[in-house]
Amino acid sequence: MLMFLFLVVALAVVVAAVTLAVVGGGESAPLPEAAPERFDDPLPPDRPVARADVDALRFPLALRGYRMAEVDDALGRLGAEIAERDARIADLESALAGARAAGQGHDRPAEGDQQ
Repeated sequence: MLMFLFLVVALAVVVAAVTLAVVGGGESAPLPEAAPERFDDPLPPDRPVARADVDALRFPLALRGYRMAEVDDALGRLGAEIAERDARIADLESALAGARAAGQGHDRPAEGDQQ
């Protein structure tokens, strides 16, 4: 009986010590404050995404890696911007090819013209 009472008191002391270590302590607590779980999207909404923006992109950790929805949102945004840039590049290349073709046709003398 005395041994059982000793084990109960020892268990109570251990539980109290762990509780104080985790909950108490204020600023000098052994466990640091956890970072906010919310993702603050650093991608600029008012300008195109630059290489430095992608390099600075960091996702908060979740229980098993990263939060899938946050990563999917960021990748979707990057994919849309890349598709928009690709379309703009294709438009500019076709306009350049048209201008070159028009310029080459204008430089050639017409048949029957002599230089």
